[in-house]
Amino acid sequence: MSRIGKQIISIPAGVTVNMTDASIEVKGPKGTLVRQLNDKVKIKMADNTLTVDVENKEDKKERSLWGTFGAHLNNMILGVTEGFKKELEINGVGYKVAMQGKDLKLEVGFSHPVIFKIPDSVVAKVEKNVITLESYDKEMLGSIAAEIRSVRKPEPYKGKGIKYMEEIIRRKAGKTAAKGE
Repeated sequence: MSRIGKQIISIPAGVTVNMTDASIEVKGPKGTLVRQLNDKVKIKMADNTLTVDVENKEDKKERSLWGTFGAHLNNMILGVTEGFKKELEINGVGYKVAMQGKDLKLEVGFSHPVIFKIPDSVVAKVEKNVITLESYDKEMLGSIAAEIRSVRKPEPYKGKGIKYMEEIIRRKAGKTAAKGE
């Protein structure tokens, strides 16, 4: 049995859930999220709670879908009520970031600044060398943060680049000069 999938998901006040045969829509104060459902997953709604179930609990693929859709529904409800936040830090001499309208202007050691377009569902803020991204869509937020990080990944020798705030960069020792004897 799926430990995550069998948990009952409560729907807080101010959140509406609409289900069709093929999709589920969650509306809240921060926005609206829609997810396509797999035909093996069954979602039941009763008394402001959602329960996720599958047809065959013995099949490994269906069990994995069970927990996955339970987590997706929980993240959708959390997103439209509280939202999600990711922080990225820029390290390096001369590395700068600034907002240019709604876009990010990254100066990270290339011969030209990199202009990164931020989608409408994500809000970006810049404070010194920290980029703060906020959104109600966890998947979109994670993919945008990963794309920003991929502009200049942190390198292990000096730690220069764009990294997540909680990320730890394992440092390597550089080459040492040979001693002349």
